[in-house]
Amino acid sequence: MSRRDAAPGPIKKRRTTLTLPADSLLKAERIARAKKVNLSAVISEALSEGLRAHAAAERSEEVLNAYRKAFAGFTHEEAAILDGIILEPAPRH
Repeated sequence: MSRRDAAPGPIKKRRTTLTLPADSLLKAERIARAKKVNLSAVISEALSEGLRAHAAAERSEEVLNAYRKAFAGFTHEEAAILDGIILEPAPRH
């Protein structure tokens, strides 16, 4: 079995001191009590979710910038054609 196929090992953890807004800490403590987990688990989950959302926003911004760069050389009319907009009126029968 290769190393990539092996089961993931324990997550590395590090102890640190954080300064958090009091209201956020109170909310996290309430969630921890309600879920019957420790405060560290709630903070870790919230941080992970926030980091995932941040990474997704960065990827979206990269895609948008690539789109702008790819289509920057087109005129308004060319861009409209690419968007499927018909610029000339349909012939009358």
